[in-house]
Parts: sequence; structure tokens; C-alpha cells
Amino acid sequence: MSVISIVTDTDSSLPVALATQYQIRQVPIIIQFGSEAYKAADEIDDARLFARINRENKLPTTSAPSPGQFVEAFKAGFEAGASTVLCFCVSSAVSATYKAALTAREMLRDRDIEVVDTLSLSLAQAFMVLAAAEAAQAGAPKAEVLARAGDIGRRTHLFAALPTLKYLAMSGRVGYVAAGLANVLNIQPVLTIRDGKLDLLERVRTRAKAWARVVELAREAAGGKPVERVAFIHVNALADARLLEEKLRAGLSLPASTFFAELTPGLSVHSGEGLVGVVLVASA
Repeated sequence: MSVISIVTDTDSSLPVALATQYQIRQVPIIIQFGSEAYKAADEIDDARLFARINRENKLPTTSAPSPGQFVEAFKAGFEAGASTVLCFCVSSAVSATYKAALTAREMLRDRDIEVVDTLSLSLAQAFMVLAAAEAAQAGAPKAEVLARAGDIGRRTHLFAALPTLKYLAMSGRVGYVAAGLANVLNIQPVLTIRDGKLDLLERVRTRAKAWARVVELAREAAGGKPVERVAFIHVNALADARLLEEKLRAGLSLPASTFFAELTPGLSVHSGEGLVGVVLVASA
């Protein structure tokens, strides 16, 4: 029977405890403040990231892992006894991570390595990874593991509310004047994954209305059926994420088991502090 090792990157927002539980190897996105480089999750988290951003009033840059980092992760899987490595990467629409993993695969041509462009990110990507890990641990063959991950990916939805456009203005994605006006009018962007990117879906006035819209969108995505999986993302806003969970449970049939995760610096630097959101897998 084939033993399958699962690899992903830290843009999956997958908590370390879960990655350890399922023996998933995570290759870190790199956060660069000038000449100083940090590995996302391992060396810098959202709290430390925004403490420095707010202190210096400047955003860092991010970069994909090197092919060499993926080679190390792939080799570690084989050395642990795997005969196959499946690597699930953050969407190629937002990162060169997928290309780096493909290059790493070419450096190990004699080994059975499959690299998947999830066209997703954050916990929507993580749910695909977890589905693959569960299937692999149950002894499923490679094709079935990939099919299970793909099925989960097609049924996964992410909706999030962002309290400020400050950081998007710092990144140049919106103008400072527009961001300032939005803050004066208390406009709260609602985000989702679209075309492989975390994208603006709507603009809503006030946090209460933005959260209500997130709940409404989640209910529509569930389609009147019990939700198969659910988890919550946040950027330095765990208490708010727990409040969002309460609101969702009041209007949706959610599984008892859930978890909360930081967005992680590779993604949060592009959205901003205070984001809260839900990621759910609709029933088949």
C-alpha cells in the first residue's frame, strides 16, 4: 500500500497543532522587512507583524518559498517512509508558491510527487489539505486522496469582514482619500475568494451590517443543509471571531467541532488587522 505524505504552505492558515496531528508539512511564506527576512508562522505571526507595521507605518513585502524549501519538505516525507508526496499550494493567482513547488518536483524527477494548484487560500485551502490527509491516513490511494481534496475545495466558501481600509491604502490597492472617506462613513468591506484571490465582494456600512451580511452569505452557501465543516479566521481579533461564531450558530446548523486560526502574515499583510471571517464546507 502506498504511504502518502501531505505538504502545503503557510498561506493555508493551518494551525500548527492540526498540521502536527495529521503529519502535514508546511513550507513557510517569507516576510521581508528591508533586509530582514522571517518565515511566516515559525518566526513571525500576525501579532508581531502588525506591531511592527503600526510602529513603522510601513508594510513589508512577501515572497514565495524557494524551490529548495519544497525539496526539503518533499525529502522529509520520503525519509519518513512515504512513497508519494502530494503538495497543495496557495492559489497561483496570488503567489509564485505553486511555481516554486513545480520546480522542486523537477529536481526530484525520480520520485512520485504531485503538485496541486488549489486556486484557493487560507482555511479554504486548509480544508482541502485536511481532507487529503484524512484520506491518506485511512489508506486511500493517490487518485482517491486527490479526488477527496478536490471535492472539498469545490464545496468550500469563505466570507470575511474587514473593519478598515487603512492597510489596503498602505499597500496601494486603494487610494488614501478613498480609504479615509470609507473610514469616515464606517464602510466595511466584505471579502470572499473569487478567481483564486481574496477579493472585495461588497461594501457595507457599519460592522453590525457587515457581520450580518457575512452570516447571510454563509446561510446562502449552506443551501439550507447542515454545514459539513466550519472554522473561523481572524487577524489579531480572536474575541471578535468568537462573537461571529455565536451569530452564525444562531442562524445555521454548524458542526460542534470547529477551530479558530490566524490568517497568517503571508495573507494578513495584504488585508489588514481586525479581519474576521468564516470558512465552511457545504454538504454535498
